[in-house]
Amino acid sequence: MTEPDVAAQLAAYRRTIDNIDAALVHMLAERFKATQAVGHLKAAHDLPPADPERERVQIARLRALAEEAHLDPAFAEKWFNFVVAEVIHHHEQIAATGSIETA
Repeated sequence: MTEPDVAAQLAAYRRTIDNIDAALVHMLAERFKATQAVGHLKAAHDLPPADPERERVQIARLRALAEEAHLDPAFAEKWFNFVVAEVIHHHEQIAATGSIETA
């Protein structure tokens, strides 16, 4: 493969990666809209911000999905734990102030 061919192939891969990154950002935004609605519902009914049993079930589900997709299940779990920590933080903010502070 010549240098221009390599550069073109690299550019094509990067466009695909950029498209996937954009889709992930939009999907995360939609996910957080839904979890914020959950946070408002929990706050209105004095429910705790965290749900350890739900998180346990979701981790098992996502690990299985990751295995099926040939993605490292440990990575999927780390990602989920990161997202859930932010969701819980949002739920705590909603319960305390009625809204979420964004930077």
